[in-house]
Amino acid sequence: MKVRSFLALAVATAAMLATTGSIAQTSYKPEYKMSLVLGTAFPWGKGGEIWANMVRERTQGRINIKLYPGVSLIQGDQTREFSALRQGVIDLAIGSTINWSPQVKELNLFSLPFLMPDYAAIDSLTQGQVGKDIFAIINKAGVLPLAFGENGYREISNSKRAIHSPADLKGMKIRVVGSPLFQDTFTALGANPTQMSWADAQPALATGAVDGQENPISIYTAAKLQNVAQKYVTMWGYVADPLVFVVNKDIWASWTEADRAIVKQAALDAAREQIVIARKGLVEADQPLLKDLAGLGVTVTKLSPEERAAFVAATRPVFEKWKKTIGADLVATAEKSIAARKK
Repeated sequence: MKVRSFLALAVATAAMLATTGSIAQTSYKPEYKMSLVLGTAFPWGKGGEIWANMVRERTQGRINIKLYPGVSLIQGDQTREFSALRQGVIDLAIGSTINWSPQVKELNLFSLPFLMPDYAAIDSLTQGQVGKDIFAIINKAGVLPLAFGENGYREISNSKRAIHSPADLKGMKIRVVGSPLFQDTFTALGANPTQMSWADAQPALATGAVDGQENPISIYTAAKLQNVAQKYVTMWGYVADPLVFVVNKDIWASWTEADRAIVKQAALDAAREQIVIARKGLVEADQPLLKDLAGLGVTVTKLSPEERAAFVAATRPVFEKWKKTIGADLVATAEKSIAARKK
């Protein structure tokens, strides 16, 4: 009798486990949506492709991620991406700290003009205490961050003239992202900042509706902006734009612990690869990417220390104003980390 009871219990337990496993398996969606601003022709989108492929392979197809570039899940409105992630419209994303700054004010840290003078400065923030603090803030805001990627230093291009000083920007119409900090920065430099999405920017450059734009060189080259009259590029490195690999919290909770570990490690691995791609041609001593631009008839200007100092001085009031919004303690931690960086 005891044997039969034991066997019955064993069969019932096995059935229950099988049912539980089936429920767990069916809770996975056949496809997860990843939002990106740029497609795979750009380092940004390439990072999404690498991450999605790693996850698919390492989970043996349990988690299948589809890329949606052009922030197409939210009709191209970059500034709505973070809210859409919280709401579950988007499952995963590699997003810009600039685009998410309207919802998470601390992310404006990376857009403080001339805060980060070199790549070592970026790394000292994203890979140090500031990065941990920023991740805790993003988490508290309702989205789970996993890794930092990179869009790159934002350099300025235009159709009018080489830019050596703030005076060269006076009255120039410059396309900027939808951030009040960018409006303040370019206004302080005497320019006429015009906010528009990236989708609208290229036609505006082609028609002369705006004179210039600011973006990483990797975007300039992939988009072939020299073909829309952007014949002058100035390497001023005034801000850098870290990217953040994130997952919607409900989606994260729906996965097994083992799969969560796989997705997180894949994010870290993909982010490392993506940063290398974003910096390619710029970190080498001879900067081959800039040589390629010159070969296409683009005038590439590198600021002298004295010229750069003039831009720093002109934008310092903006820096001080926004320090209060971002949080003086966070800015102070960032400045200390940069000062202590290994060059």
